[in-house]
Amino acid sequence: MIYFLACFFSVLIPFWSYLFYKTYQLSGYRTADFFNIIFTKGLAFGDKNKLKFTKRMIRAIFVHVIICSILLFCIFIFVKTPGIIFLDVLMVYIFSPLLLIVAHICILPIESLIKVYYIKKAKKKLSQKTVKVIGITGSFGKTSTKDILTCLLEKSFKICKTPLNYNTEMGLTRTILENLDDEDFLIAEMGARHIGDIRKLCSIARPDYVVLTTVGNQHLETFGSLENIEKTKSEIIEYSNYDAAIFVNCDSPSSNRIYHACRKNKFATCRFNTYAYATEIIYSRHGSKFILNLDGDKLQVSTKLLGRCNVDNIVTASALAFYLGVSKKDIVDAIKDLKPSPHRLELIENNKICVLDDAYNSNLTGAQEALNVMSTFKGRKIVITPGLVEMGSEGSSSNFKLGSYIADIADYVIIMNEVNKNFILSGLISHNFDRKKIFFASTRDEQKKILATLTCEECVILFENDLPDNYR
Repeated sequence: MIYFLACFFSVLIPFWSYLFYKTYQLSGYRTADFFNIIFTKGLAFGDKNKLKFTKRMIRAIFVHVIICSILLFCIFIFVKTPGIIFLDVLMVYIFSPLLLIVAHICILPIESLIKVYYIKKAKKKLSQKTVKVIGITGSFGKTSTKDILTCLLEKSFKICKTPLNYNTEMGLTRTILENLDDEDFLIAEMGARHIGDIRKLCSIARPDYVVLTTVGNQHLETFGSLENIEKTKSEIIEYSNYDAAIFVNCDSPSSNRIYHACRKNKFATCRFNTYAYATEIIYSRHGSKFILNLDGDKLQVSTKLLGRCNVDNIVTASALAFYLGVSKKDIVDAIKDLKPSPHRLELIENNKICVLDDAYNSNLTGAQEALNVMSTFKGRKIVITPGLVEMGSEGSSSNFKLGSYIADIADYVIIMNEVNKNFILSGLISHNFDRKKIFFASTRDEQKKILATLTCEECVILFENDLPDNYR
């Protein structure tokens, strides 16, 4: 019986390890983040995020399986007491996550060499091109601004851009190696979670033009402070070319500070009497109309994109497009045809039900804007949200505020997951929101069942943020 149990747990090790593989991948292959997720958020249960069998993940799994196999082989060959065999196998089973870290350490030198090889290859390819690099960073609006700028430029220039949210070193490297050909501009979205991340991206593709979107307390958990966020976002200016043109959305205090500290050729946007800004804004469920004040001229524009955040993204992208030689007429025409980036305040209409999909990487400012957009719709309003994460010490207060903002707009609320439930609930109650209209769901199936009882004709549903499987 003891031998049977020992064999049984040996067979279970790969299945038990699967959850740790997925959690390890969601942590970005960082040991510290891996342990932080396990102990503060939990294992990646659920089916929202599938384990992606990338070459790196396959190498890690292979080494992990080899280590576990060697230990099990030694146990069954050299240990003679059945009870000790069972306990040793059980220990391998329990501590297999630690063995995954051992596997990570074993392959780290190889991974580093592979990374250096591909980065060098990308740099060499880029050095042989005449392409100009446009670097885009900020806390909010990077992907939307990248997509808007692409639409404004593509009629006049050949454009290569980092796809989706490929904003890491290997994402940029892969874009250069696989997608870059004879384009005029490479538009590179540059993301960061730690100090120095932007500097590393600039070392691969040094920007000739810089767009800095709104800077705020996104990823405060990994940065530690707003000061560190500002310092990191400023790296794109510091490590851009000496004659780079810098375009800064100055609508936030942090962005404004970065702008005034910049000593390069700079252009402020999104504030009155700057190089480009919006006035006479009219919002509706169909988009926005406003006056685009661009280099002293007033342009009447309309867009299908929703919310003030997208108006600011359009303004900043238009400023750079005009600087690069795109005519004001072409800018106005392109703005009319803009489509929302997926999961970023995207309107989906279906059978008299409107869905506002704002599920990607929410922040308090963006959530408030999404709720403002929701308020322009008629009918029953339903908000589905797990709250805001990676907010560090401001997590509780931010989610309390989110709850209070929701209470002022929504008719019903479905709170997903456990991580922010109590903070959002407190915010709702503080604004006298009816407790009978607050629902809780821990899985998508539960959420769908609740939603089915609440939906009706001419209702609007806002999905505000979505969390990966490693959040309870």
